[in-house]
This record gives sequence, C-alpha cells and structure tokens, in this order.
Amino acid sequence: MARIDKYLWCIRVFKTRSLATHAVKNNKVLVNKEAVKPAREVKPGDIIQVRKQNIWYKYKVLATLKNRVGAKLVADYREDITPAEELHKLEMLRIRIMQDRPKGMGRPTKKDRRDMDDFRDDWSDWDEELEDAE
Repeated sequence: MARIDKYLWCIRVFKTRSLATHAVKNNKVLVNKEAVKPAREVKPGDIIQVRKQNIWYKYKVLATLKNRVGAKLVADYREDITPAEELHKLEMLRIRIMQDRPKGMGRPTKKDRRDMDDFRDDWSDWDEELEDAE
C-alpha cells in the first residue's frame, strides 16, 4: 500500500510530492468520494478524484508502487476514467481563454485563427445536432 500523496506523485498526477500533499490537504483529492488526509493508504480498486484546472479527473488504482515511474509505465498502475464531459469542459475553458484576448495582445496568429474557426465549426455542428434531436 502507498500513501495517497506519494501515489499521486508516483503516477505523475502532480509534479512534486509537496504539490500532491497540498492538494490533498485542501480537499482537492477524494478517495471513494471521501475527503482524505495525505497519509491515507490507497489500495487496488480505489477510485481517486483529483480537481486540477477546474475539472475533476478520475482514476482507478490498478496497483500500488513505492517509487516514481516513467511516463510509459504509468498505465500499469492507474486507469484514467475521467468522464468525457469533464474533458470537454476543459477544452471549452482553453478555447474561451484564447477567445478572450486582452487588449494589446495584437492580432491572433494563424494557428489561433484556425483554432477559433474549428471551435465555431464544432459549435455549429453541435447546434445542428441539438436541433435534429428536437
């Protein structure tokens, strides 16, 4: 078994262990839908929810570990079960930030303009799907 703060650091959810500990202390980490303390032990089968970047990520513990592992090996220890709605919400937040350019930022780059056009196209497709559903 491993402590929740160390586990989150080991599976690369947080860059440092102190950031993981801080998140757990501030109730941004839930284990099986309960707020926990940093010393809480996790075991295989636990569902961990982590609030980062204004969305709740959800992970299922597959196995515990003692040391930080490489990015390629993370999939052996956790399964990402974050709902698609949460990921969509994150994408919308990123696009909104791009849309609301502060005054003086200059013209959007060609890539920014393409991203904005793609966003508008996605929204128009989504609106059409809603109208068809009604």
